[in-house]
Amino acid sequence: MRGDQSHQGHLARKRFGQNFLVDREIIARIVSSIAAQPGDHVVEIGPGLGALTVPLLAACKHLHVVEIDRDLIARLREKYSEEQVAIHEGDALKFDFASLPAPLRVVGNLPYNISTPLLFHLAEFAEHVRDMTFMLQKEVVDRMVAEPGDEAYGRLSVMLQYRFAMAHLFDVPGDAFRPAPKVTSAIVYMRPKPGADLLCRDAALMGRIVTAAFGQRRKTLRNTLGDWLQAADYEALQIDAGLRGERLAMEDYVRIANHIGGRDA
Repeated sequence: MRGDQSHQGHLARKRFGQNFLVDREIIARIVSSIAAQPGDHVVEIGPGLGALTVPLLAACKHLHVVEIDRDLIARLREKYSEEQVAIHEGDALKFDFASLPAPLRVVGNLPYNISTPLLFHLAEFAEHVRDMTFMLQKEVVDRMVAEPGDEAYGRLSVMLQYRFAMAHLFDVPGDAFRPAPKVTSAIVYMRPKPGADLLCRDAALMGRIVTAAFGQRRKTLRNTLGDWLQAADYEALQIDAGLRGERLAMEDYVRIANHIGGRDA
């Protein structure tokens, strides 16, 4: 039954945000998008009951997985040898992805309840990553790839677009899962930008500026960035202080951070 909370004898746990992908056509399409090859260093976050694990392992021959659910870890250990699957037990939000061989290809059906902090955590390891392919709530993917002026455009959009080239590949309906979530999901592809494209001299400062600019979306930059910018700064930057944060492109935030950093040096 669609409303059943169990699959393959495993009861889905809400605290881990578990929804298990069961649609074979969707699975095949995701695996095709990843296009794993022998020798690739693939790490799957939250392998669950193995919907992606099985075809990925067939393609790349060895897989790293990060899983927090001890019952699912026991299943993995029963099914696979250590030579096939290296199991890293624990919370992906705290996992050191730099401890795995690079360049990493990170994949997974990310738990929706921790998707945003997990994306920011993964961004910290971008220099160790070749690419990432994730299933997320469609609303989150829309925010990730949104453009200035879009309703979905915000802090997540700016900070991830600074570090990654991203593409919304396709949507996944709720009935592709057991139990079926009440939301539509989507597949997003992320590839770290080369160092030469990262022009912000202080990404942490940029992060604070972006957070402030979107902290009160209805207020203008004159109000939200008052701690950093005065009239002369806006004139030098050729940015209208009467705009809201959602009207500025990612590149504008880079210019603001570099201007402030250079002015205060």
